[in-house]
Amino acid sequence: MYYRHHDSPLGPLFLAGDENGLQLLLMELDSRPWRIGEDWRQAGGELDDACRQLDEYFAGRRRQFELRLAPRGTPFQQAVWQALQRIPYGRTCSYSDLAAAIARPQAVRAVGTANGANPLSIVIPCHRVIGRDGSLTGYAGGLPRKQLLLELEGALPSQQTQLAL
Repeated sequence: MYYRHHDSPLGPLFLAGDENGLQLLLMELDSRPWRIGEDWRQAGGELDDACRQLDEYFAGRRRQFELRLAPRGTPFQQAVWQALQRIPYGRTCSYSDLAAAIARPQAVRAVGTANGANPLSIVIPCHRVIGRDGSLTGYAGGLPRKQLLLELEGALPSQQTQLAL
């Protein structure tokens, strides 16, 4: 596994991936160090494309990431993360919309938990999920970062969208 740090408007980011794709994109939280596996190596150019696309996104020149992704999670988490990727840039949806999108309308809390376990923040846009009442709730990177990302995308809570399966 290759890893690297990358500066962003949200603060330092940590990226890790291998030949299968990007597996982690984490934000710095509470000055806790990121865990680096014993067999991991500092990336040379392996993660350059991901960093370039992140820079383009933060500069307002990219609306969709074109990266090979390889997040690790349960089948339920994978289903939630796939649904998150269908939320259009500049739009938001509620946790109940997301649960309906994966045909599990009663699993709103489990969807919230899977959303919070997203290992590829920003690229898998968990920040686009808000409370049913339009409130900015639940973001592992902190609500100020969520607000910054939604402002960058021009997403307002009144612009909710239903996800199509």
